[in-house]
Amino acid sequence: MRALFCLLALTGATRGGNWPQFRGPGADGRAVGGEPPLQWSEQEHIRWKTPIHDHGHSSPVVWGDQVWVTTATKDGQRLFAVACDRATGRIVHDIPVFAVAQPEKINAQNTYATPTPVIEAGRLYVHFGTYGTACLDTKTGRKLWERVDLHCQHLQGPASSPILFGDLLILDFSGGDVQFVIALAKATGRTVWQQRRSLDLTQIVPLMRKDHCTPIVIEVAGRPQLISPSARAAYAYDPATGEELWQVRHGGDSVIFRPVFGHGLVFLSTGFTQFEVWAVRPDGRGDVTASHVVWKHTKDVPRRTSPALVGDRLYLLEDTGPLTCLQAVSGELLWRKRLAGQFAASPVATADRLYCFDQKGRTTVLALGGGGEVLSENILAEGCCASPAAVDGTLFLRGSAHLYRID
Repeated sequence: MRALFCLLALTGATRGGNWPQFRGPGADGRAVGGEPPLQWSEQEHIRWKTPIHDHGHSSPVVWGDQVWVTTATKDGQRLFAVACDRATGRIVHDIPVFAVAQPEKINAQNTYATPTPVIEAGRLYVHFGTYGTACLDTKTGRKLWERVDLHCQHLQGPASSPILFGDLLILDFSGGDVQFVIALAKATGRTVWQQRRSLDLTQIVPLMRKDHCTPIVIEVAGRPQLISPSARAAYAYDPATGEELWQVRHGGDSVIFRPVFGHGLVFLSTGFTQFEVWAVRPDGRGDVTASHVVWKHTKDVPRRTSPALVGDRLYLLEDTGPLTCLQAVSGELLWRKRLAGQFAASPVATADRLYCFDQKGRTTVLALGGGGEVLSENILAEGCCASPAAVDGTLFLRGSAHLYRID
């Protein structure tokens, strides 16, 4: 019963009207509260377009009458949270959250404001990896607490986003030096539990020890599990205590793809080096590599984008354009087609459509079912690396310099 309550607190209470975290209420990129438009351009269906200063790949999060993103100076020395009015796009908060004297160098495709914040009524939780985590009052913009003592060497920059579970804020710190998951009390920021990754990675080079993945919480046999892919293995933990439940060893590294759950299976990526998608039954204990991997897919596997699971079909958008549709339970290939463009943003799905956003400004909308017929191609002046929010028939799309509201 407690597990069900916590999962409802995480997801059900936020469905419809809000987009509280990376990939939305269900952590799966599913649009809520209505279908977004089919066609738009710079001259059509743009409700507002607001400049966002500096740089960031964090997704918009939406709660009530506010839309929030984070941003950072290109050198990473100043980190901000910015809120826009949902109806008008007017900036209502522009908050300098942290100043960093000597940031690490990052990958050229990353930014210092890539982790997506998580929001709930009255509170925004912003996370910049090793550079700090803070809770802000969404009405006043006041910083309620901060943690600047949690560190790892990201090597290529921070990317994993925070999540909420009940009264906990859960963070992944998996760098080239240390790898751990930590849960903070969301009211105060104090540490509730901290769990080191159990695999010994000291014999591999630091660049292969890191990950950039955002975990998910699922329910299995009435109990919650925190699914957290990392370097060399994916782990399941009890999100209330941090106890490790099971692990599946895959041998990859630098996982970005956020897993999804359905049909009794967790669909996860092995990250770089291997480039595979695995379907795993989450009902085991200990090392389940030999017993609980149901199928593996090895062709055109996404490196940066996360999948969409709609009904019994799993959609995988590879960064260079191949879009693959698999039968989720069996892993059978149903169809594959190539889209124009290069992709970093994860797709948004409705019951009938899939929206794919490229880095040059094109969004391709496809029909779900059948063979993925292209319904429209929509061009904006700016490309998209941040995964959009899709709520109440509206897209909130972050381009390279602006935040768009598309109705």
